Amino acid sequence: MSKTKNTGKIKSGSDVIALNIIAYLFCGLVALLCLLPFIMVISGSFSSEQAIAANGFSLLPQDFSLEAYKTVFKEPIVVFRAYATTIILTVVGTALALLLQTMTAYVLSRKDFEWRNKFSFFFYFTTLFSGGLVPYYLMMTKTLNVKDSYLALLLPLLFSVYNLLIMKSYIMALPESLIDAAKIDGCGEFRILFQIVTPLIKPALATVGLFIALAYWNDWYNAMLYVKTSEKYPLQYFLYQQVNNIEAYKKLLANSAASGSMVSSISLPTQTLKMALTVVVTGPIVLVYPFVQKYFVQGITIGAVKG
Repeated sequence: MSKTKNTGKIKSGSDVIALNIIAYLFCGLVALLCLLPFIMVISGSFSSEQAIAANGFSLLPQDFSLEAYKTVFKEPIVVFRAYATTIILTVVGTALALLLQTMTAYVLSRKDFEWRNKFSFFFYFTTLFSGGLVPYYLMMTKTLNVKDSYLALLLPLLFSVYNLLIMKSYIMALPESLIDAAKIDGCGEFRILFQIVTPLIKPALATVGLFIALAYWNDWYNAMLYVKTSEKYPLQYFLYQQVNNIEAYKKLLANSAASGSMVSSISLPTQTLKMALTVVVTGPIVLVYPFVQKYFVQGITIGAVKG
């Protein structure tokens, strides 16, 4: 009888090992498939425009060339200034947005707040209907008067109802006894929020912070609408303009009847420039992800299942 049980245990253990191997192989394959596009982007950025036009993209660089990166960093001071603008906006905007949304979520999560449901409906209503681009533009330029200023890049992304719902769900999952005990000990609302609640919602803070940072880092639309001074361009909009200028110049040369203009237009880096810009833009923000990865899954799934 004992031999049968031992054999069963051995089979059970071997089955678990086999399942783990299959799971790791499957996850590794999926990760590799997700990694392949990034490898092709990096490879394309180090290839020549002629090789890309003739053979397409590949996993290894074709006719190794740094022409695309030379075009991107043709004026390094301008690029680094755009980098500085984006980094400062991302850091300041993420900190302010986290503070604002955490405080709002804490208030809306409190059951003793009389107008909690009314304010919650007000925030939810804004996700269903929008005033449109024209009223939004007039509010930013005429009412707030922030045209061609850094505030035009900072203010639009300070608040997100989606992020607010994540924070609110996480705070509501905390035991109410913690807040009640803190009140009995004489803690005020701000002390409860910053010394008791905030340390317990690190996964939500990391998740929402990552979303906000990505939004600021990738924002170019607000710069296109409101910023006219080139010294205030964020990185995304600056590089977006570079691509447009290259393509416009290439079309001008292609349509020109001058001798050799077609050859010159083909030699201009367009596809490789896009690949190089992708590497330049996504490189720094990708480095942030490992620091918040352990909180990310836990934070994004808060409120998905509730018992």
